[in-house]
Amino acid sequence: MEKRRNRKKKQGSLQMWIARLKASPIAYHVVLIALALVGIIVASSIFMSLITRHGTHRTVPDFMGVKISDAERIAKDERLEIIINDSLFVPAYEGGVVLDQLPKGGAEVKAGRKVYVTINSFREKMVAVPYVAGRSLRQAKNMLEVAGLGIEKLIYEEDIATNYVLAEIVEGREMTRESKVEIEMGSGVVLKVGVEPERNTTIVPKAIGQSLQAAKSRLWEQGLNIGKVNFDEGINLLNQKDARIYRQSVSHNATTALGTAVDLWLTLDDKAVEKSSQASDKQARELEEQRLEAEEAMRDSLEQAESAQRQDLIKALQESSAQSANVTETDEDEFF
Repeated sequence: MEKRRNRKKKQGSLQMWIARLKASPIAYHVVLIALALVGIIVASSIFMSLITRHGTHRTVPDFMGVKISDAERIAKDERLEIIINDSLFVPAYEGGVVLDQLPKGGAEVKAGRKVYVTINSFREKMVAVPYVAGRSLRQAKNMLEVAGLGIEKLIYEEDIATNYVLAEIVEGREMTRESKVEIEMGSGVVLKVGVEPERNTTIVPKAIGQSLQAAKSRLWEQGLNIGKVNFDEGINLLNQKDARIYRQSVSHNATTALGTAVDLWLTLDDKAVEKSSQASDKQARELEEQRLEAEEAMRDSLEQAESAQRQDLIKALQESSAQSANVTETDEDEFF
C-alpha cells in the first residue's frame, strides 16, 4: 500500500511539473529540443557501434610458414579475410607457404579485417626471351626488363657501332629472330656489344641510395657489368626489396672502360645509406672538376700544337718562297 501511495505521489508530482512546464511555452520547447538532441546522440552512438563492430576486436594469427589453405581456414574462424598480395619463389620453402603478412601476427584488428599475404610459388614463372640483337644497348635493356629479365653479362667486341647489340646468347646458344626460348623470370642473358676503340670509356652512374634492381638498370645502361653483390646481415629474400646500395666498388662519376664490373653492397640502415650518399656526391663533384681541368688542359695542348703547326707551315712557306726567288735570280743571271 505504501509503495502504491509513493508511486501515485511521484506520478502526481511529474504531472504537476509537466503542467507547470507547459504553462511556460519557451521552457517547454527548450526541454523538448534538449530531449530530441539526447535521443539523436544515443541513436547515433548505437548505429556507429553496429557499423564499426565496436568491441569485436581480433588478434591476427601468425600465418608465417603456414600453407595458404590452412591460413584461409584459420582466418575464416577468426572472422578475418586472407588476400594474396604477392608471390615469390624461394626454393628453401614449400610451395604455397605464407612467407610474409600484413598486419603481422599478434596485431589487434577489428573483425572482417583483410590480411595481405605473400606466398611461395610452386615454381618460378617462365617467360619468353625477346630478340634484342641489332638494337641499341638501352633499347635491349628496356625490352629485357619489360619481359622480367636482366643482363647476365656484357661482352664488348670491336665494331664501328658502339653500344649496339651484336648478338644475344641464352644458355650458351645464340638467339635468332626465329628462336622461341623461355627461361625463369629474373634470369639474365649475355649480350655481345660493339665498341669503337677510341670510344671505349663511360661515366659510372650513382648506384648508392638505389635498390638493387634500379642500380643494375643504371649500370647496364652505361655499359657496365654487375660484379659481386654483398648483403648486410639481416637481409633476406623477403626484405631485399627494401635494402639500398650504400657502397660501390667504382666511384660515382669516375671514368672507366666499357664492360667494367662494379661490385655493390646493400643495407637496411637508412643512416648508413645517407652518410655514404653525401660522401659519394662530394667525391663525384671532385671527379667532375678534375675531368673539366683535364679537358681544358687537353684543349690548351691541342691549341698550342695547332699554333706550332701553323707557325712551322708559315716558316716552311716563307723558306720555300725565298728559295724560289733565289732560283729565279740565278736563272736570270745565267740567261744574260
